Amino acid sequence: MTIEGSPQGAVPDLPGGSQMRASDAERERIAEVLRDAVAEGRLDMEEFEERLEAAYTARTHAQLEPLIRDLPAPGAAAAPAPLSPDATAPAVRDDWAGRIGGAPTSRMALAIMGGFQRKGTWTAPRAFTAFAIMGGGEIDLREARFEGHEIVVRCFTLMGGIEVIVPPDLETHVSGIGIMGGFDHRGSADGDPTGPRVTITGLAIFGGVNVQRKLRKEEHKRLKAERRREKEARREELRAARRERRAELEDERAERRARRHDWGH
Repeated sequence: MTIEGSPQGAVPDLPGGSQMRASDAERERIAEVLRDAVAEGRLDMEEFEERLEAAYTARTHAQLEPLIRDLPAPGAAAAPAPLSPDATAPAVRDDWAGRIGGAPTSRMALAIMGGFQRKGTWTAPRAFTAFAIMGGGEIDLREARFEGHEIVVRCFTLMGGIEVIVPPDLETHVSGIGIMGGFDHRGSADGDPTGPRVTITGLAIFGGVNVQRKLRKEEHKRLKAERRREKEARREELRAARRERRAELEDERAERRARRHDWGH
């Protein structure tokens, strides 16, 4: 089998030249790459079955190598596509009413040649001010409570940096300024209208303020577990199909051996 137009890619190490006989272990390694590829959507089922059959009937390395030439090397992971707020909001949306109200944990943070963190289940005030002078800080709002519906986070850095982390379903507006530094506005996005509205502003001089939208840890674990279960289910289906196909091939070989035996007599 040949795969025309396939880009040259990494393949599992196959010892010896391309005309050397392939072993069962080498065929199995190629089959594993093909199973990963169909599980990730790189191959459709028809092409997967065609390549899998070719892998199990291949006799030399030259017949095995083209089967995965256009696929990633084993263990290589493609960069995940960025999650848009609209795509993730339904999966991570919380009951915001239960997270609004209460006395704030703190109203400011200061890092001078050091660092600070505000993360976990802390309560963010209506106005929070953070300074980082030749130091760094982290403000994580993913698990936070909020004193009110309108929250302003003011970040000021001088030769330092502050990272602000918000969940994908939190309405966030970034309006800070960077002077010989950077103020990341990519975290601005609409969110759940029932939740709080966070404005991140301030000034970065010879430093930076980075705003990132990330899934909550529990949601990230849940989605990862779901993907793992789905992938394992697909792999089990493919293993069953492979076992069935190998049984069919073995039956065909047995029939050919029986016919050769009859002809010999």
